[in-house]
Amino acid sequence: MESTANQIAEQLVRLKVLIVDDEYTMRKVTRSLLQAIGVKHIYEAYDGKSGLEAICTIVPDVVILDWEMPSPNGPEFVRRVRSPDDFPLPDVPVIMLTCHGERSRVVEAVKLGVNEFLLKPVSTSALLARLVSILGRPRRMVRKGDYYGPEPRRLSSYKPESDPGLSQVVLVN
Repeated sequence: MESTANQIAEQLVRLKVLIVDDEYTMRKVTRSLLQAIGVKHIYEAYDGKSGLEAICTIVPDVVILDWEMPSPNGPEFVRRVRSPDDFPLPDVPVIMLTCHGERSRVVEAVKLGVNEFLLKPVSTSALLARLVSILGRPRRMVRKGDYYGPEPRRLSSYKPESDPGLSQVVLVN
């Protein structure tokens, strides 16, 4: 168990994370949470347009994306990224961050191809759980009709009692 924890800690230190949020305070809070769990390479974009450009120049391992921003907003951003014929890095893992936890939003985010969904305010443990999920249980990217994104989870294999961030995330197949 300890070797797994060490491996994850080593991965977190090497991880490049891009935060895309139009609110300076939220970028600062997210940066602090990432630093608290050991992430060293943190980049920021203040809107969707600069975030799309940053993906291409930084080539992050994970994008943490706000839902509500000036154009493109979070959903439009994900649609552009998850366009393998038009966007150069369509497989980058995306964590959607929002204060709106309605089931319809979660379902829309999943249909858009986000890897993880987090509700604000975010705790360190919930953010860590989402990163560990991306790093430790990566899902292959699939194309089915208009959908391009991570292969849907099999909920039967998901063990909520082992997930410290369960109170802040809802998984939908």
